[in-house]
Amino acid sequence: MSEKKEDPPVATIQPPPQSSSLLSQLANSGPVSIFAYCASSILMTVTNKYVVSGDFNLNFFLLAVQSIVCLITISILKFLGIITYREFNYIEAKKWSPIAFLLVGMIYTSSKALQFLTIPVYTIFKNLTIILIAYGEVLWFGGSVTSMALGSFILMVLSSVVACYGDKDSSTGNMVFGVGYFWMFLNCFSSATFVLCMRKRIKLTNFKDFDTMFYNNLLSIPILLIASFVLEDWSPENVAVNFPEANRNSVIFAMIFSGASSVGISYCSGWCIRVTSSTTYSMVGALNKLPIALSGLIFFDAPINFFSISSIFIGFVAGIVYAVAKQQQQKEKNQQLPK
Repeated sequence: MSEKKEDPPVATIQPPPQSSSLLSQLANSGPVSIFAYCASSILMTVTNKYVVSGDFNLNFFLLAVQSIVCLITISILKFLGIITYREFNYIEAKKWSPIAFLLVGMIYTSSKALQFLTIPVYTIFKNLTIILIAYGEVLWFGGSVTSMALGSFILMVLSSVVACYGDKDSSTGNMVFGVGYFWMFLNCFSSATFVLCMRKRIKLTNFKDFDTMFYNNLLSIPILLIASFVLEDWSPENVAVNFPEANRNSVIFAMIFSGASSVGISYCSGWCIRVTSSTTYSMVGALNKLPIALSGLIFFDAPINFFSISSIFIGFVAGIVYAVAKQQQQKEKNQQLPK
């Protein structure tokens, strides 16, 4: 009797691991990307406010640490093949160096404004930068301002005025907030100048996002370190004031974390645009003002009154109106393009 031959084993396709499928779903999820973008923005703002609060006065050093951490982080990501950016080129660096100086001015005035102002007021006044950029684009790039955009600008100014009234109830004092407003207005002008000049330079160099991040951080580090050691007080007494023994480790960790979070914001911005759309991203950017402002009320002793809450709401509406105006303007522009 012949033995019965066994059927050959049938090749089966194994389903992908569940964890890999879950990660893929998360990586392509619009709501997750939006949440990550909002969370990273709030984390960086709150972390920076925590560091510069109190008697901290080594702002140039803080910014240098953040730039160093950011540069190390993107270098590691490039080594791992996660991101890519062009190699250092002396000629490109020389051409980009004015942008680095403008960046230092922007981030320094930002840190000083955040040091003296509450997060809600800082966030609301940051909207004024949009107005300067919009009219700067009209002068430099031949752009236009629609009636709806103009309406949003009026709301932005109104929210800033209301925010000033809300701060009068603050126990910090009018003089301190006067200094904060001075730095805030300087930051609005320096931010607008930086954005407009960088946009013009990017058109000439064809830099991508991580190219600009690489050169901005690399070139700003020596400027920040020199400014810190020349202009800031590095006496043992002042160092002890800036890094008190009671919370020294937490301050140092927050400085490092804020540098890494700047990379996170850049990644989450690109992620949000990739899995949603530029229209959704612009709307999220407008809506994101609300949770950032509210975080100041939750984590810090920002004054809570009718004017402060109203200013947040008006600024929130202004951001939405501006985002809608930009969307309509882009839609009309696309319709006018020859097919």
